Amino acid sequence: MSRIVLGVGGGVAAYKSALLLRALTAAGHDVRVVPTASALRFVGAATFEALSGNPVSTEVWDDVPEVAHVRIGQTADLVLVNPATADLLARAATGRADDLLTATLLTARAPVVFVPAMHTEMWLHPATQDNVATLRRRGSVVLPPAVGRLTGPDSGPGRLPEPADVAALAELVLAAGPGALAQDLTGRRVVISAGGTREALDPVRFLGNRSSGRQGWALARVAAARGADVVLVAANVEAPAPFGVRVVGVGSTEELRTAVHAEAAGADVVVMAAAVADFRPVTVAGSKLKKGGAAEPSSLQLVRNPDVLVELVAARPAGQRVVGFAAETGDAEADVLTHARAKLARKGVDLLVVNDVSAGRVFGRPDNEVTLLDADGTATAVPAAGKDVVAAAIWDRVVADLPPRG
Repeated sequence: MSRIVLGVGGGVAAYKSALLLRALTAAGHDVRVVPTASALRFVGAATFEALSGNPVSTEVWDDVPEVAHVRIGQTADLVLVNPATADLLARAATGRADDLLTATLLTARAPVVFVPAMHTEMWLHPATQDNVATLRRRGSVVLPPAVGRLTGPDSGPGRLPEPADVAALAELVLAAGPGALAQDLTGRRVVISAGGTREALDPVRFLGNRSSGRQGWALARVAAARGADVVLVAANVEAPAPFGVRVVGVGSTEELRTAVHAEAAGADVVVMAAAVADFRPVTVAGSKLKKGGAAEPSSLQLVRNPDVLVELVAARPAGQRVVGFAAETGDAEADVLTHARAKLARKGVDLLVVNDVSAGRVFGRPDNEVTLLDADGTATAVPAAGKDVVAAAIWDRVVADLPPRG
């Protein structure tokens, strides 16, 4: 069980902090909520106390014998500020200690993550950007805000990410440290495919696969948190889009092929995490196939689909990196890595992420275990961990091989 300090700034998005608090406590963490006085105008202390089981205070003068303004920060495993308003970022950047939250930030020894939320003009103001740069330089993680509806009719960058995304990234920092969210993809354009394609047999049936899209979702979420401009080509995945990610929905392999090629132009990195069907039916029935009678099919003829990954490698511009995925099982002829190295040679990708899917592993599970194969066949094992942790390891390897921005 980790000890998390949940700082809450005084913005209307503070109501989402109650949902985040529930997600963190449901995951088994001990959460101490430290709001600002302004935050309690939006969400009452009783709500935070009931959901966390811990006392709530805003002042350094409360519980003086405990020396709370020192002890809370010293004993935390993570300090997560959600939402972080422009005022709170300014006070943190200048080292203020005029309430319990800012004092806690000064005494924290654990990773500190700020999740900004404010109007677009406030986020883009040079003063706020300077404060963000200062906090990042000192080692804090300041996530980029989501883009979307703000207070009233306004819309733009400054929206608070959804609680599920923030909770996932908090787990990532707890597992892998703040470096997992380094802003090393800022200014990069990333295209990711995820999910599983479906090939129609008739109006109601299709050939599909068991891919849930969770690893692709994690790759998109972590890339966005690391500053990338992310496009997610999603094949038959209905999960909410990660914050800061543009989703292009597709169904069949041909639809995915068209979308990925269109989005890949100008991308720094293309990641083909989707499970793409190798074959499709030669013909698609115009009405539902029924049992019995002359119309009942006795066999199914298949034709090979285009190899989208090979096409992307052949068409990639100078400097673009292409990452492939290989879901493999061992057999009588070879083990998983031998099959994967053969695929690496055929595809010509810069990095191949290898999943051993024997015995139902990986598909639909919250964790993953992969091996990264570089272009020369060098293997790096990524131990079993949550899919966001695996995503961070993949991005670490990709970033290390990216050419400098021109």
